[in-house]
Amino acid sequence: MKIQIAGPGCGRCQATEKVVHEVLQELSMPAVVEHVYDIREYSKLGVTLSPAVLIDGKIVFSGRVPTADELKKFLA
Repeated sequence: MKIQIAGPGCGRCQATEKVVHEVLQELSMPAVVEHVYDIREYSKLGVTLSPAVLIDGKIVFSGRVPTADELKKFLA
């Protein structure tokens, strides 16, 4: 599984990345996590609002920090 966090690296982006890592650790789920900082790159992915979370190329959250419970629903 590949999880991407798209955004410029702001506080909300960092909070999103923290939630992603915490949930993956809690679920003992292996995944490749990468942060896409370049607006041109994440625009190509279809992201218009940051932070955004993409799971295997699909945008699952955009414009806000997801809660751990919300993220777990997409990973279960």
